Amino acid sequence: MVDKELLEILACPETKKSLELADQKLVDTVNRLIAEGKVKNRAQKRVSEKIDGGLLRKGDRQCLYPIRDGIPILLIDELLTIPLQA
Repeated sequence: MVDKELLEILACPETKKSLELADQKLVDTVNRLIAEGKVKNRAQKRVSEKIDGGLLRKGDRQCLYPIRDGIPILLIDELLTIPLQA
């Protein structure tokens, strides 16, 4: 998915915290919530495109940068807000 060496140098563009790869269970949950229309990005737009993976800020399981077609989308407005009940 994301090369380990690349992951070591990536950081959240908003907080500068390190990022970690989301586990498959979380990715599956996010994709289910996207299909249900329950996920919005930071720009408050409803997300309709499923993700291949995600990057979480270390210690934060509520905000996730999507990975699509193997490319991490590290734009603050594209940050996905995961509902607490996820």
